[in-house]
Amino acid sequence: MEWFQAALDRYKQQQPQNRPASRINRGPSARTAPAQIVYTRTRSLHIPEAVLRERRIIAGFEGGRFVDAFKILRTQITHRMREKGWNVIGVTSPGLGEGKTLTAVNLAVSLAMDVTQSVLLVDANLQSPTIHEVFDLGPSEGLANYLLDDTPLEDLLIHPGIGRFVLLPGGRAVPHSAEALTSPRMIALVEELKHRYHSRIIMFDLPPLLNTSDVLAFSPYIDALLLVIEEGQTKVEDVERALSLVKHSTPVLGTVLNKAGRAGIGPAEMKKLV
Repeated sequence: MEWFQAALDRYKQQQPQNRPASRINRGPSARTAPAQIVYTRTRSLHIPEAVLRERRIIAGFEGGRFVDAFKILRTQITHRMREKGWNVIGVTSPGLGEGKTLTAVNLAVSLAMDVTQSVLLVDANLQSPTIHEVFDLGPSEGLANYLLDDTPLEDLLIHPGIGRFVLLPGGRAVPHSAEALTSPRMIALVEELKHRYHSRIIMFDLPPLLNTSDVLAFSPYIDALLLVIEEGQTKVEDVERALSLVKHSTPVLGTVLNKAGRAGIGPAEMKKLV
């Protein structure tokens, strides 16, 4: 993977050296365990363990190198975000089918197992929302209904019975998704979510970077991006193009090398942070 490291090195050399930190000051209080959350208005569901395992949502279970890989990724991301004072990240990939949504789900679940923080995962892939399918929720209202129909946010959030984890599905597909993601209502939502709870991480599952203008349009409103690439599938030129598109707008928090070694994957292959 020398080509990949070279692409990352070029990206880092092009980054501004003194990017200001986010307005969020998480400070020492971010390490204090929040009070026990009681979900009142948020809809709570019980998804059987067998369904979660079948759909490869495994980060909330104990044991196994896949679980450990996400714990290592969680630890490195948490340290980096606290160091920078960040709490809003987007997950994307250069192209289609590279595993970004399942990576986002498992990372969000792993982050939510840390009792010092809660996690909100938002399906912001508005042209093709799929997180509701990953959790076998069936047709679900979500972000599109909030943005276009003025549906109250509290009526759309779902707690799937996993740790301190809440998700906001995408809802129906939206043809003009870039415009929806940069609408005043969406920008206000990001700001409100960003500042409501000091111990919450907000994660947006975004479309592939090279397929739509959505990520490029939306990235200035988040703190950082996480880039998922697939070993043996993602091309070097696609990684370089993806990094070059966002180099002036949003830091790349790190990269996840997905589907590495198909016969078996360990922590070292699951994460390669910038």
